[in-house]
Amino acid sequence: MSVGRAVARDDAYDKVTGRAAYPADLIRPEMLHLAAVFARRPHARIVALDATRARDAAGVVAVLTAADVPYNRFGLDVADQQVLCDDVVRYVGDRVALVVATSPAAARRAAALVHVTYDDLPLVIDPLAAMADDAPRVHADRPNLMHHRRIVAGDVESALDRCDVVVEATFTTSWQEHAYLQPEAGTAFIDEQGRLVVVSAGQWIHDDRRQIAQVLGLPDDRVVVRNAQVGGAFGGREDLSIQPLVALAAWTLKRPVAMQWTREESILGHHKRHPFTISATWGAQRDGTIVAARSTLIADGGAYASSSSGVLNMAITTVQGPYAIPNVLTDGYVCYTNNLPSGAFRGFGAPQGHFVAESMIARLADALGLDATVLRRANLYREGNIEPTGEPLPSGVHVRDVFERCLERARAGGASTPRRLAPAVRRGTGIACGMKNVGFPFGYPEGATATVELFAVDGGPRARVRTAAAEVGQGTHMALRQIAAEALSLPLAAVELVADDTSEAPDAGSASASRLTLVAGRAVKDAAEAALREQVSWSIPCAATVTYRTPPTTALDARGHGRPNFCYGYVAQAVEVEVDCKTGVVRIVRVVSAHDVGRAINPQLVEGQIEGAIAQAVGYALTEEFRVERGRVLTPNFTTYLLPTALDVPHAIETIVVEIPDPNGPYGARGVAEMALVPFAAAVADAIHDATGAWVCDLPFTPERVFRAIAATRAPVAVP
Repeated sequence: MSVGRAVARDDAYDKVTGRAAYPADLIRPEMLHLAAVFARRPHARIVALDATRARDAAGVVAVLTAADVPYNRFGLDVADQQVLCDDVVRYVGDRVALVVATSPAAARRAAALVHVTYDDLPLVIDPLAAMADDAPRVHADRPNLMHHRRIVAGDVESALDRCDVVVEATFTTSWQEHAYLQPEAGTAFIDEQGRLVVVSAGQWIHDDRRQIAQVLGLPDDRVVVRNAQVGGAFGGREDLSIQPLVALAAWTLKRPVAMQWTREESILGHHKRHPFTISATWGAQRDGTIVAARSTLIADGGAYASSSSGVLNMAITTVQGPYAIPNVLTDGYVCYTNNLPSGAFRGFGAPQGHFVAESMIARLADALGLDATVLRRANLYREGNIEPTGEPLPSGVHVRDVFERCLERARAGGASTPRRLAPAVRRGTGIACGMKNVGFPFGYPEGATATVELFAVDGGPRARVRTAAAEVGQGTHMALRQIAAEALSLPLAAVELVADDTSEAPDAGSASASRLTLVAGRAVKDAAEAALREQVSWSIPCAATVTYRTPPTTALDARGHGRPNFCYGYVAQAVEVEVDCKTGVVRIVRVVSAHDVGRAINPQLVEGQIEGAIAQAVGYALTEEFRVERGRVLTPNFTTYLLPTALDVPHAIETIVVEIPDPNGPYGARGVAEMALVPFAAAVADAIHDATGAWVCDLPFTPERVFRAIAATRAPVAVP
């Protein structure tokens, strides 16, 4: 039996010993090296570009500009970004030229010699101001309002008028840097079949191939994209970065090329988590029934669309949390600005939405004089409840199960060690719930294809699974092998996986939306069962290919009605904190995190995902303040952008895995990778309030913000 076992990852040894090959490890001495010329201007017209000195510099082979790009447009959802800008730069990370040289040092020296004359243009740096009629355009051919979506259920205004208690608040969230260990790197070359081969680290190699082929005007089958080992992603590798640059140079020069960004270039050059400003008004009856929720969300999409529309859609469908509220009015806006592009990041809009929802629950409970756990229990979703989008929730509504399990463990006490607190330090506990879709939402085509080959080696049965599911550190490759081994009744060692080459493995979709275990895993299971039906004997090779399609979802109509998702994962978290009221410093002491995972294919991988997401959530909640001023980055490295360390992550992280099988997933499995980040910031905010009486509204909760919030409370904590 393979499913349900905590099997050690087969890539672990190579990774911890340094033998695993990441993209930068594949750079060879004979390759040419690339350096990009970054605009470093937030909004400007290119008046002239002079590369004469760069072309004459020692070791330089070529300097490529926009004129060398066959189709100078790419983008995940909208092709609104240029590989190399030819007229206007729209944020500091835009690239305007590409230097090709015989060494990295020569390429960087020459890149500094490219002289660009700019005419600065008016800045659009605030998304609310961007919507004004007289605001400058970020893109001349489209309005600054990138996407607007509304959800209307019931009659909010009349419902609020009838409420016994109404609370209002405004919240802000900030950018967040993905901070993956491996900065962007890649190589490209022409193979013996005349195909362009790009080797990098991405989350969806088939979509990377589509965009690269489009940029170069090539048929898809003339381009091969391969993943080397991927040193973390978290949504930050969904968009192209260095891939079109190495592809352009290799195809133009017909020579192998390589590129590796520095950490500063990585921070400048790839998208971030969306900042939001969210105003919310919630109303309830005296008995604790939540009657109405009105929200306005404004998001900063930055210079390019990336996946902003999808992130906004997710935020507006989660901003009322996992609660049955009959009257909902939500307006969401995301705008182009001259800030860094915003895009996918673990949670994809749900952390911002739930920060508001769970904070409003806590404030309502305070205003009603009720325990917030009582208020949650009275209003949490149940099976058969209708979402604000007008459709019943997908089956498997287990938020109450995880909430009760979390609450029970939190109240029982646990691994946190009681210690004597300094006079100014207060301890508090907060709780929050959350939900997050599994799989692509809002009518986006969802599915995965897998091929399973059965054969014998030295008389022993073997299987080869082909499906291009990206392994970005989450353990997907091991989980898929376990699923295949279970379906085929083979030992795990007899199952191999081919997943990192578009020419060798069919499309499994993106490593995003917590989807690969469910969607690609189901395709693998179905293909394995189909191959067994085709099999005559192990000595006669056979194969089967299956495309699994999930239950359908739909886009939202003008009133925000539709079926946004076919599956949700649910989570509840309790967080214990210590707050120093003299300094505002918050220390996380203990976390209890309960998750409905359907079925844990590999329990150790599930626990690792939960613990990793919590570590990332600590940074989002407390330390990671990505600062931008007038379009320019003020936190360009890890000296100024503060990531949590081992001393900041609590020793006491208690994971509770709830297994209630999902009807769609392989052996009942759902996804889990994003869930633990979704409610965490709200739970920390609740804990800070429990400790100090102060409400915190602006992420991250830096010491300065917490100190000011404490000082502003009506009954400030007495500090000796």
